[in-house]
Amino acid sequence: MKSKVLILLLAFTLVVTFAFAGAKPEPAAPQPQAAPAAPKPVKITWSSISVPADAHTKAMWVFKTELERLSSNRITVELYTSGQIFTQEGELAACREGSLDMAYFADAWLAEWVPYLSMLGAVYTFSGWEHADRVLNGEIGKQIFEDVAQKTGVRPLAAFYLGTRQLNLVEKVGPVRTPQDMKGVKLRTPASPAWIALGKALGGNPTPMSFGEVYMGLKTGAVEGQDNPLPTDKNAKFYEVTKYIVLTDHQVGTVWPTINEKKWQSLSKEDQDLVMKAIAKAGEACAKQNLDTEANIRDFFRDQGMIIIEDPDKKAFAEYARKSYQTESKEVSKDWDWTLYDKIQALRP
Repeated sequence: MKSKVLILLLAFTLVVTFAFAGAKPEPAAPQPQAAPAAPKPVKITWSSISVPADAHTKAMWVFKTELERLSSNRITVELYTSGQIFTQEGELAACREGSLDMAYFADAWLAEWVPYLSMLGAVYTFSGWEHADRVLNGEIGKQIFEDVAQKTGVRPLAAFYLGTRQLNLVEKVGPVRTPQDMKGVKLRTPASPAWIALGKALGGNPTPMSFGEVYMGLKTGAVEGQDNPLPTDKNAKFYEVTKYIVLTDHQVGTVWPTINEKKWQSLSKEDQDLVMKAIAKAGEACAKQNLDTEANIRDFFRDQGMIIIEDPDKKAFAEYARKSYQTESKEVSKDWDWTLYDKIQALRP
């Protein structure tokens, strides 16, 4: 009897063991997934010496509004204009150092570190804004901007149309139609080698001066002329202290919204894309305002009692400029990239 009971117990044990051995384990309960980290808030500071009415000042506000909208206010932009916190020279240095995120640079300023860029600001390099836009906001521009970022620590994001530069002179100088008429004229230029070379190329006596000092400089005679696009002349009220505008059309002026390279690299790819979208919209607004203004502004200056000289000898100015760059400004032109220059000329409309 005991043997039978033992046998039955053994059989029962074996059945239970095999039954549990074939059973599948219960699946593990799913672990809750960690929520993706929310994008970090970003603040961008941008300073400019430009005055409120300037198209590129207004473009800064377009950039701010658009970028904050695209990012749902996660990216905020602080703007300082009219030289509130920096002089022109100061804001460029601050942007390179990283104490300021963004500033407007231009080819002539950057040529101090990337010498071949001075050819972009040379007289008659571009035939007009359409040509400059095609070059600087196209594939060539991308290569140039990358080169600048590697060599200077700041990255241009685009080229904005500032306007076509014309000569603007005090009454003492008299009418100017040839570069010989500019001999001895104290022509204000920014304090960089490329700008000084441009002043020489126009036949003048380059006199470095910060933009914020130009109005008083013209008024007191410290300088006798300056060159800027007509909208800038109007907004800075240079018509109050000058008499002549000479339509030399000698340079297509652009400004480059530029960001500190470390700041740029600290942004995510998504944020970089948002910045570029906002920059594109700002650039369109800047170009439209300046082109519209240029089309309608001459009568304004005439109403202010200014004399507009519409028939300067542009061919004589161009020939004089080329010789000037090749002789008295060799230290600037010696570093020009003539292969790149030919590619630029090939893109003329």
